[in-house]
Amino acid sequence: MHIVITGASSGIGAAFARELATIPGARLTLVARRRSLLEELAESLPCPSFIVTRDLSRLEADGEESWASWLAEAERENGPVDVLVNNAGVQVIAPSAEVDVARGEASLHVNLVAPLRLTHAVLPKMLARGKGTIVDVASLAALAPTPGMTYYNASKAGLAAASEALRGELRGTGVHVVTVYPGIVATDMAEQGLAAYGSNLALKLQPRGTTAGLARLVKNAIFRKKARVIYPRAYAPVRWLGPVVRWFVDRFSPLPRGQQAESARPSRRACAWLSAKA
Repeated sequence: MHIVITGASSGIGAAFARELATIPGARLTLVARRRSLLEELAESLPCPSFIVTRDLSRLEADGEESWASWLAEAERENGPVDVLVNNAGVQVIAPSAEVDVARGEASLHVNLVAPLRLTHAVLPKMLARGKGTIVDVASLAALAPTPGMTYYNASKAGLAAASEALRGELRGTGVHVVTVYPGIVATDMAEQGLAAYGSNLALKLQPRGTTAGLARLVKNAIFRKKARVIYPRAYAPVRWLGPVVRWFVDRFSPLPRGQQAESARPSRRACAWLSAKA
C-alpha cells in the first residue's frame, strides 16, 4: 500500500506517518520542506519511505510539470498511490486589515490549491483501478471560522467543501474520501497560534487532542470507509449547530493581540476554535 503524506515532517503529519507505517505492506512517501526532519522520521519507521523535499506554496514558481515530477518519482519507487493524505497546512494570524497579503496567498496554495492539484493528479489512476482513498485534513475552522484567520478560514472551508463534494461524486467508484476536521491538537503550530491570541481562561479550557489520537482515528476511517473525522470528539456537535456556533464565535471568540487593544469588546471572550497542522 503506497501512502503519500504531505506536511509529514512534524506535528500531525509525522503522527500520520508513524501510525500508517504500521499497516502491513505499507510504503510511504513523505513530503515536506525540511529534509533533515523527514530523514529522521523515515529512519524511525518500520516500513520503506521515499522522501520528497517540496515547498507546496511555490506551485506557480515551479510550474505544473516541474511541480508534479516528484509524484512520478514516488510512484516509480513505491507503485501507484493507494492513499493520499492532504495534510500540509499553514496559519496566518493577523487582523484582516493588516495581514501580509503575500503570506496569506501563499497559505492558500499550501492549504487549498496543492491538495486540489494532488487529488487531480492521483484520481484518474485510482478510478481506473476502482480503489483508493483521499484524506483531506481540513479544520474545525471550516465549520466555525475564527476571527483573525481570514485566509486560513477561507482555505480550509474551501478544502472541506471540495472534499465533501468529491465524496458524493465518487460514490460507487471504489474511491473513498475522508474529510478531517481537527480542533485544537497539541503541536508547535497550535501553540504558536494560541499565543497569537494571548492568555484567555476560556480558551485554555477548550478540549484538546493529541496527534497520535487523531492519527488513530484517521487510520480507522480509511479502513472502515468513514466519511469524516471530527476531533476532539467534543467538537462533533459543531457540524450540526452552525448558526448557534456562528453567533457564539462572532461575539465571544478572542481577537489577535494586535487588535485587542483597539477593540471595545469585553475581555471575557470564549473559545477560539483553532486548528493546527504541521
